Parts: sequence; C-alpha cells; structure tokens
Amino acid sequence: MKKDSKIYVAGHTGLVGSAVLRKLEKLGYTNILTRTSSELDLTRQEDVEKFFAKEKPEYVILCAAKVGGILANATYPAEFIYKNLMIGLNVVNSAYKFNVKKLLNLGSSCIYPQNAPQPMKECYLLGGKLEETNEAYAIAKISIIELCKFYNIQYKTNFISVMPTNQYGIGDNFDMETAHLLPMILRRFYLAKLLSENDFEKIKLDLKKRKLGFGIDKNIDFSSNESIENALNKVGAYRDKVILWGDGSVYRELMCSDDLADACVFLMENKNAKDIGDFVNITAGNDIKLKDLFEMVKETVGFKGRIEYDATKPNGTFRKLMDDKKIKELGWKPKIDIRDGIKKFFKQYENGDA
Repeated sequence: MKKDSKIYVAGHTGLVGSAVLRKLEKLGYTNILTRTSSELDLTRQEDVEKFFAKEKPEYVILCAAKVGGILANATYPAEFIYKNLMIGLNVVNSAYKFNVKKLLNLGSSCIYPQNAPQPMKECYLLGGKLEETNEAYAIAKISIIELCKFYNIQYKTNFISVMPTNQYGIGDNFDMETAHLLPMILRRFYLAKLLSENDFEKIKLDLKKRKLGFGIDKNIDFSSNESIENALNKVGAYRDKVILWGDGSVYRELMCSDDLADACVFLMENKNAKDIGDFVNITAGNDIKLKDLFEMVKETVGFKGRIEYDATKPNGTFRKLMDDKKIKELGWKPKIDIRDGIKKFFKQYENGDA
C-alpha cells in the first residue's frame, strides 16, 4: 500500500476498526475511507455496491461485525448469524466486483471446534463441533473465511483472513449485557469499588455515560442511592463482593486491540494471500486462567472485597489458546504485555477515554 492509497476501513468506530484507523493514521496514510453504520448499512447489498462503485477503494480492511460476549451470543443468535453473514457477503463480493487490490477479513478465535487440540492450529478449522454459546457467530465467520478462499481460487483475488484472539482496548463495549469478558469484569470491579467507598457521584457519572443493560437502566432513580445500589447489585457489583459467571477454571487469551491493528497493517503492507493461505491466527500464543485474570483486574482496579462465583452460569469453552507458529513465521509478534495492557486499559476507562 502507498501512503495515498484509498483504503476503506469497514467498522471504524468499533474496538478493532478504531485501532486499525489509529494505526494507519499514525503511519501517515492519508486517503482513508470510513462510513458509520447510519451512513452505510453493510447488510444491504445495493447500498454496499453503490458505495464501492462511487468510492472505488483500492484496499479494504473488514472490521465491521456484530459482536458480543456469551450472553449476547446466546440471546441473539439469529441476529449474530444474519448480520455477520450479510456484512461479509456484501463487502467481499463488492471488493471482487469493483477490483479491490487486497482485502483483509477479520474473524475470531471462536471459529475453532469446541474440543480442538491446544494450541489451536489453523488446520483444525471445521474439525469438530462448535461451542454452542457462540455457534451462530462462528458459522458466519467461518463462511466468510471460506468465501475469501473460494474467491481467491476462482477469481484470483487477493483476499486474506486473520483470526484474532480475544480483544480489549479503546472503543470497547462496557454494557453488562453485551460486553466481552474483560470490559465487563473491569467495570463490575470498578462499580463495586465505588460502592464500597460510597462514591455515588462517580457511580452516577459512570451510569449516565454507559448502560448497564438487562433493562435495568430505565428503572434507576438517580435521586436515590438505594435505587442505584440495587441496580449495581443486579449486575453482580456489591460493596463487599463481585459476582462472576462460572467458576474461574477456564483459560482465555487476551490481546490489546493496538497489537491486532499492528498485525493487520503489517500483513496488508507485506503479505499476500499466497503467503498466508486460508487464514492466519493473530495471537501471542499464551493464555491465562480466569481466576488469575480476575485477581489481576481486581488488584488493578483497587477493589478490596471478595470474588464470588455463580457456577450455575456457563464457563464457555475450557481453553481457546491459538497457535502462534504461522504468524511468527510471517514476521510478526505482539508487543503489549497483558498486565501492562490491563493497567493502561483501566486508566483509559477511568478517564473516560476507553
């Protein structure tokens, strides 16, 4: 890519897309195309084709997606499969139809089989049953990986797919109903800390900026500290404890979105479909037990209470460690340590920047 190449970042307001946009701008790319979802509905084929016909992007980085944690995936599976399929189908087909030079498609580690050997190598895809809690999302993402592969075979396109591990960072979602793991627990510990300190002014600021979800927000009486405390209790934040799903025995890998953006731009600048094959994992190749992660977040936030587990709720897949051999061979490795990343993430959240 040249610094003045026309690059379309689809989903630039989201967690990953905003990180990619920041990285491109930092590197001096000057001709970046963006559209919000209200400006361009990527689930509508006609609208997407009109956009590509008019703007003629040379490169596309497809970050747009409907995303969420275990609860959101389990509650809205039809939305997850439909919207993610339509977004991918429309953008990839338009990229082919309007002669895009290279496209990068972002997937997710949840595409791998539930009981895949660890660490998960790219060749394990479609080798077994998917995790039920995010099956709809995974099927959509797998379909778009295959779509890119078959377009490369039939039409000689240069479409690459990357499978990042779990992300966190600026632009994350902190809604307790739909958030991913780290922002959800970080906010829960933070609200519990404020509650233990009777700092209702900061709690009000937080609640007015970000929803709790579950329909709780509309019933909060901000003139009543008791009403506010009851609302926090409903999402697992108490003065003396934080309630977390599962039992803390499973493992997860976490990566800062700035690292992922660095990997995406590196691949767009240096590698083609023939170098990558069907797709490549974006991973550090290590993970952490959730009990240890929870203690790390609790310490970072400064909450002094205890952690209580709700074992009636699902843990999700036991382990989702991705193999990093291929991405290392391609010449990339992450730079941000998890402890340092979480400390920075919490400061960004506390300051209102995340």
